Amino acid sequence: MINFKVQFSLLFFLVLNFFNAQTPFEYEKETGYKGNNIPGLTYIEDSFNFLVLGDFGRVGDYYQKDVARELGNATVVLDAEFIVSVGDNFYPNGVQSTQDYHWISSFESIYTNPSLYTDWYVALGNHDYRGSVQAQIDYSKISRRWHLPSRYYSKTFEIENGEKLLLVVMDTNPFIEDYHKSPEKYDGIKKQDTLAQTKWLEQTLGTSDPSIKWKIVVGHHPLYSGGKRKTDKNTLSFEKKFANVFEKYKVDAYICGHEHDLQIIKPKGRKTAQFLSGSGSEVRTTGNREGTIFAAAEPGFMTFSILKNKLLVQTVKANANGAQVLHQHEISK
Repeated sequence: MINFKVQFSLLFFLVLNFFNAQTPFEYEKETGYKGNNIPGLTYIEDSFNFLVLGDFGRVGDYYQKDVARELGNATVVLDAEFIVSVGDNFYPNGVQSTQDYHWISSFESIYTNPSLYTDWYVALGNHDYRGSVQAQIDYSKISRRWHLPSRYYSKTFEIENGEKLLLVVMDTNPFIEDYHKSPEKYDGIKKQDTLAQTKWLEQTLGTSDPSIKWKIVVGHHPLYSGGKRKTDKNTLSFEKKFANVFEKYKVDAYICGHEHDLQIIKPKGRKTAQFLSGSGSEVRTTGNREGTIFAAAEPGFMTFSILKNKLLVQTVKANANGAQVLHQHEISK
């Protein structure tokens, strides 16, 4: 039996630790980190965190350097596990090889915060198809942080107490009909087997693993948009192909880009919420549609934090003046 003195000492220790608890940012600043905090960015102790960036590779121009700087700061603030790229990694025409200078000018020399030397899970965009997709896959063997093992793939992460997150990365490009009309522009597009990928997608999402608590799908093209492509036939067609599939397999979130803005959309009656983060460098005017929860024509990215039955998504604006949290959205299981 623990005596009163031991009980009191234990209680005192716990209370002292509570009041002395440091955030990841506070710890890093004490050890010499030179970056800045992001006011309003919520860190949840013990949460599983990752960041989402899209449509970024522009040799540091437009807003790319500003977004890269604040992406690094946010990774420190949240102690994030990894980064997700939703595609259009290199403008305007992808890369030609693993030695293409675009790797240096648009990636390695831009995302230089030490926190960003973590795992990047990468999707392919339409501009990536204008160069060598195979070169981006092969770069996974050269770079410690670049992960693109194949055109589409999945990865499972342990979150807490044996529960897992299933991250499914699609190659949405072969499902866009207009690209097949210009095969000379989109290298290898006609060779892609959409039936095989759809079968793989359904098998992967249909997992019987009871430890999978969260299902998140990543792709380049949106299911929905209130922006430039709101009524585009390719957007409407993509929704018809996959919105019901995601509902069938109870996908919690679909993460995408393609539109150069920041949007959160969840149409009435749908389980799957769409998070569009496509303003990693260039910004375009956006707007609303049925189900729009948030939309902003601002440069930036999104952060995802999972703890127990909650998923917190924070939308961050980044420019030359710093960073600002524009919106927070929570999903509860």
